[in-house]
Amino acid sequence: MSQTMLPEHRAPHPPREVAATATTLRFYRRVLRELTAAGIDFLVGGGYALERYLGIGRLVKDLDLFLRTSDVQKALDHLGQRLGCHTELTFPHWLGKVRRRGDHVDFIFNAGNGVCVVDDDWFKHAVPSRVLDVPVLLCPVEEMIWSKAFVMERERYDGADVAHLLHACAGSLDWDRLSHRFGKHWRILFAHLTLFGF
Repeated sequence: MSQTMLPEHRAPHPPREVAATATTLRFYRRVLRELTAAGIDFLVGGGYALERYLGIGRLVKDLDLFLRTSDVQKALDHLGQRLGCHTELTFPHWLGKVRRRGDHVDFIFNAGNGVCVVDDDWFKHAVPSRVLDVPVLLCPVEEMIWSKAFVMERERYDGADVAHLLHACAGSLDWDRLSHRFGKHWRILFAHLTLFGF
């Protein structure tokens, strides 16, 4: 099995965090540090993880953290008490949010379609990195591809992210594990691979 590595060799410059304000970045940093100090497991996904894997800077409008279902309420309660934030279980089957002023952090523990549950394998195969100068674990590339592959709606399509991840990481992917993740939905993976090959 290959070990996913961060492609420092691909990026002409170190990945850069791009967000609206320094206040936003401080808020994200505090969230990461508070969860770490409380011993609550989480993985960084979304734009920050994509920057690390791809070496491509992009506007990051929020912070996506992936947690096990069993840890979500504990994390929401902890941050609500420690940071005085508004917290909510926005969609009880997949998403919680932490808000402070105009900033927010998403707590993702499943996919909106209920297919991509964050389980122990996400953490077992996570990749160590640093985000906002905080040591963190990134979502594994395989799980990022798996969860993003299903996002094909009119207002949001993550196929470009899937293609970028395939391009940057195909040589180090655990293809058996990725295929197992898709299971009976293997045609979704096949469709993305077909588009990527085109």
